[in-house]
Order: sequence, then C-alpha cells, then structure tokens
Amino acid sequence: MIDTRRMEEATRLTRAGKLHEAMAILQGTMSGGAGGTGGEEAWHASDSGRNTFEGTCRVIDEEVSVSKPASAESGSQRTGASSAWGPPPSAFGHTRQAASGTMPGGEIGLPSAWRDKWHQWRDSMAQPEQARGSSETALAGAFTTGCFTNRAGSREYKLYLPSGYHGQALPLVVMLHGCTQNPDDFAAGTTMNRLAEEQGVCVLYPAQPVTANSNKCWNWFKAEDQQRDGGEPAILAGMTRQVIDTYGLDASRVYVAGLSAGGAMATTLAMTYPDLYAAVGVHSGLPHGVARSLPDALGAMQGGAGPMANASSARVSASLSRVPAIVFHGDRDTTVHPSNADRVAAQYAASRAAGEVENGRKGSAGKTVERGQVPHGYAYTQTRHQDADGRSCLEQWVIHGAGHAWSGGDARGSYTDPKGPDAAKEMLRFFNAHAKASP
Repeated sequence: MIDTRRMEEATRLTRAGKLHEAMAILQGTMSGGAGGTGGEEAWHASDSGRNTFEGTCRVIDEEVSVSKPASAESGSQRTGASSAWGPPPSAFGHTRQAASGTMPGGEIGLPSAWRDKWHQWRDSMAQPEQARGSSETALAGAFTTGCFTNRAGSREYKLYLPSGYHGQALPLVVMLHGCTQNPDDFAAGTTMNRLAEEQGVCVLYPAQPVTANSNKCWNWFKAEDQQRDGGEPAILAGMTRQVIDTYGLDASRVYVAGLSAGGAMATTLAMTYPDLYAAVGVHSGLPHGVARSLPDALGAMQGGAGPMANASSARVSASLSRVPAIVFHGDRDTTVHPSNADRVAAQYAASRAAGEVENGRKGSAGKTVERGQVPHGYAYTQTRHQDADGRSCLEQWVIHGAGHAWSGGDARGSYTDPKGPDAAKEMLRFFNAHAKASP
C-alpha cells in the first residue's frame, strides 16, 4: 500500500531539488512492506541503466544571438546522433540547472525498481490525460522538459517558449525528430528554436525512447501507429492539445513537421488529425500507409516495395488530408529513396483534386515551377500548387545533390546539410500562410 502522505512529501522535496531527502522518504515508503528489500540496493542496481532523459532535468536558455557554428567543410553532413541527451552547451547558449519544479511529478532520477509504483500513485492523483509541467514552471526564452501521458502511452518532450511569450495565443510547431536523434539534437540541427525566437513561435519536440523503438524511430510503419485515437498518433495529438491548453496557444495555428521517420509520422498526423494541424512539413519522409511492417518499411525506403510502390492514383487517394503540405527531399538520398517525396506529394495533390471536384471547380487550380541556387550550395527545384482560390496548398522542394539530411541545417546537429535551402525557414513561411478557420 502506497503511503500518500509520504509520496506527497517526496514530491515536494523533489520539486525543491532535494533529491537525497526525497529518495530517503521513497526508500522507506517502498521498502517498508517488502521485508527490507529494494531501497538502496534497488537504487544502485538501477542507477547505471536508467534513461538519461529521466535521470537529468535541465533548462537550456537559447540566446537570440546564437553564435555561428564551428567552421566545417561546405556541405558537410554528420550522421549518427549524440550519445546522450543534450549537445554541447554552445548549441543553445548557456546551460543551467533547472529551477525548482521544472519537472513536476517527482520522477527525476527515480530508480526503475520504484517507478511503476510511483506511476500508480501519480496516476491515481491525476486526470486521464496530463502533462508534467505547467505555465508556472516553463519559462519564456527557455527550453524545458516535460512528459505527457494518456491511455495510449507516455512520451517525454521538450518545449521552447520564446522570450516574448507572456501568455498570449502564439502559434505552435510540433517537431518530430528522425531515427537515432533526440529533441536537443534535432533543435540544434534545424535551428528551429532560433527562428521561433525571432518570429514568436512555440516549438514542441516529442521524444521517442528506445523502449518504443530501438533506434528511436517513430513507428510510422506499424498499422497500430497509423490510426486516429490509437498508438503514437493518439499520444502525439494528445500531447499537442495538452500544450495548447496549458499555455493558451492559438489552436488555429498548430503545425507539425518532421525528418525521415519523423517526416513519415508528420504525414500520418496530418492524415489522422486534419482537424488539429493547420499545415505539415515533411523532410525526407514517406507517405502515410506505405508500410504495415518493418520489411514493408525497408522496401518502401528503398523505393521499390510496399503497398504503395507503383500505386495507382486511386490507391493513393485512399489516404486524403486537406492539410496544406510542404515537402523537402534530396535527390541523392540513399536512405529514403527520393521517389517517396513524389508519393508524399501525390497524397496531398489527390486531396486537393478531391476538394476541387467537391466544389465543382476541377481544373481551376494552378501550378508553378521555379529553379534556384543556394550561393556556394545546391541547386533546387520548387514546385508550388495553388488551390481553386489561388492559395498555396502544396510545395515540393527537390534539392539537387543533397543526401539524407535536413536542408540548410546547422552542423551542430546530426543529419544536416547547410548547403541546401533553409528548410526550417521555408516551413515557417509556409506555415504562417495557413491557419484553420474558426469553428
């Protein structure tokens, strides 16, 4: 039986940063009815193997005048990811220890032997859907840590609130990292926090743990994670809504973007929650429903197999979303075949065509193609589709010569290539042109 009074006291001490005192109380609470087992032995046994994200809690300040990245060869691409949560402090500015209450819930550093009981007590005291963290603890101009839980599961996240945030209804961009990455790495590589600071946007970075996927990939290829109100889409959509509600953000200006597996999951969210997201950015990703298993996924990534390989327009149209989309892909990508960009665009183009038919305005939409060149970088082709009212509803960018990397990214993050057009900047431009109509 869990002693509620002791657990509440442990929570208070944890929020105050007094972890040793909290652990002492928890040790007595958890081991009291177990014949003296657990306690300190459980702590030492689990300490070396606990998740780095759960074992640390930091607030990272990102200064507006972020220093330029260390010099690197033009077009350099760093693959892999940081070995632990958090790049060097220079990636964001100065790192400081979290203030008390940065991660409410009392789970900081909790040994795995006690975590299940802690969750039991915590869930009994909370609502079915909850986020650890509140407007009282997340500071404007800081990169803070939290966690969201609902019936579909639980995920950690990091949230960036620009320094100009004072409770007003700002837009929100949800950023889904690629395989082997984490929120810190992805934020550093895309420079989205710097842009968000400049433009007054909040950015949410959900984290995929190794317990959900050994490579920290979003499970875009599993049938149970491709549906509304179930699996990872339900977790991510629930997290998005919770952050909107907690911070009073603008529900009509909520966007989602991702790289690789994150790009594939971003499209899945656009397909399953078109009522929530006003626009989507897909970088080096895959279409929704392209796979139902890992072998399917690998085949689709190679461009030659899976349910949608050589798919007819009717099959593509089976997955429709009226969410406007901007798509980036390098034509030298050997990880996710560039043909997937065409398939992603085809899903959204099919949605546009369906809308024209419904409105009796088939053929009234337009398309423009522009070619450009980044100074000392890659050439690119940008194709813009307009709806029947002349509004941009789909953009596809092909970066000529680029591989599997975030275009225009910062070398301090993994899977980036600074030689391409700035994908993060272009996505925000596209997002800013789209908002959901008021109900």
